[in-house]
Amino acid sequence: MEQTNVELIFNWLDKTTENVQQAKNETFLDSLVLTLEMLFEKDVPENFDDIAKHKLNQLLSEIKVSDFQHEEIRKGISLAILKGMKGSTQQQHLMTPDTVSLIVSYLANKLLSSQKEVALFDPASGTGNLLTAVMNQLDKDVAAYAAEVDPTLIGLAVLNANLQEKEVEFFHQDSLRPFLMEPVDIVISDLPVGYYPDDVSASDYELKSDEGHSYSHHLFIEQSLTYMKEGAYFVGVVPEFLFDSDQSDKLHAFLQKHAHIVGVIRLPESAFKSKQQAKSILILQKKGEATSDPKQPLLVQMPSFKNAHAMADILKKMDQWFASYPKGINSK
Repeated sequence: MEQTNVELIFNWLDKTTENVQQAKNETFLDSLVLTLEMLFEKDVPENFDDIAKHKLNQLLSEIKVSDFQHEEIRKGISLAILKGMKGSTQQQHLMTPDTVSLIVSYLANKLLSSQKEVALFDPASGTGNLLTAVMNQLDKDVAAYAAEVDPTLIGLAVLNANLQEKEVEFFHQDSLRPFLMEPVDIVISDLPVGYYPDDVSASDYELKSDEGHSYSHHLFIEQSLTYMKEGAYFVGVVPEFLFDSDQSDKLHAFLQKHAHIVGVIRLPESAFKSKQQAKSILILQKKGEATSDPKQPLLVQMPSFKNAHAMADILKKMDQWFASYPKGINSK
């Protein structure tokens, strides 16, 4: 059977990364960073021994990035990253499934359909997979910003963006600390879930916990709104239990004060390993002088992603809802 381009990219990355791993005795993910660097620079660094260098140069001669489309590159890289993350217990080392990325892209396109230029921000960009998936689907001029604290993940994200020829300004920092950044039109993010350990930084937030650590996913929502223009949108992948936790009353009050709830899309449980890991997509609009609550929020229960007929039916209903929703950032 002939390999698809995505398989070709993945197999090349896999084989080359294993060679780098043997030569450098690093983890698969750290070795993948070196592999992507070589692919982008079209060159093998000097700090490999002659045997490894010869083998890696041979592998480099077998692939040409310009032969592939941006989405093929993104998917090939994401498969290699998934291999490196297998067995990883760290929650932040989990990647947004492609189907979820496509729904976020669909929503971003619908919400910003009247705009030719868009400033986009992902405050928890991880490997850059969700960010570049959305950028590949947005038929607009995009100024993109992203933040990530983990050095390996941001290394992968920068190279992921470079190989897809995407211009992104990355911030390597704790995303809940202040940014030097102009407000954006839309924030898209798969929010980290759990407690934020820095109580001193958390104390600057309205959504700080009254006692003990604050929820990082709550603080990320507040931080996102801080860096959004009036009327701008937030499309976040959030835990299913977001509005049922012990601090949800505070979150409700905060959102009523600062945002309009445009919609909630419940993702199918079958897309996640367990019911506890199930997620939804929360759509918010930051309040402004020219904004108002939607007549009826978009409330959707997504069917199984494998059920093509039911998915088509749901997308048709969502299209109908958006047909009557006001377009643009500062429209009533």
